[in-house]
Amino acid sequence: MKIIVTTGNPHKLRELDYYMRGTGVTFESRKTKIEELQTFDENELLKDKLEKAFARFKEPVLVEHASLYLEIMNGFPGGLTEVFWETLQADKFCDLFKNTKILAKTSIGFCDGKKIYSFEGVSEGTVSVEPRGDRDFQWDCVFIPTGYDKTYAELGDEKLEISMRKNAFDEFRSFIIGSL
Repeated sequence: MKIIVTTGNPHKLRELDYYMRGTGVTFESRKTKIEELQTFDENELLKDKLEKAFARFKEPVLVEHASLYLEIMNGFPGGLTEVFWETLQADKFCDLFKNTKILAKTSIGFCDGKKIYSFEGVSEGTVSVEPRGDRDFQWDCVFIPTGYDKTYAELGDEKLEISMRKNAFDEFRSFIIGSL
C-alpha cells in the first residue's frame, strides 16, 4: 500500500520507513507546503491539514504533527509548536525553559479516502540546559526523555525505540496490519 506523506524532511521519512518496515506500506514523499491552521488544539490542526492534503492528492495520505507542552507554560505551545520553535530556536528555547518538564506528542492523521483516522503517542521529559547533539531535526537537541541523560539528538537510533513518534506509529502499524 502506498501512502502519500506531505513532508520532505529526510529525518522524519527515515523514521516513518523504520516504523512501518515489514508491513507492505511504502511512503511517497510529496514535499508540499500545506498552510497549517494556527491553533493550540493539535487535533483541530491535524484534521484541517489532513483534509487539505487529501483534497490535493486524492490518494491515501498521512500527515503528522509534533507538539510540545511545557508544564511551566500551562501546556503551551501545543499545536503552535512549529511557529514557537521557529521563533525561539534551540539556544533561546534552552535559555528560557532549561530543566522545565515537557511533554512531546506526535499526532498522526490518516485518510484512506473513506474515513479519517487518528493516532497519537507521547513522551515525557525535560528541556536540556543547552542544545546538545545534531540540530537538524528541530527540537530533538533540547528534549531529554525521562530516564535518560541525553537529548533525542544525542541518542541517535536509540531514539527510534522510545520516542513519541514510535508510540504513535505503533498504533498506526497495528491499525494497518489489522486492516490489510
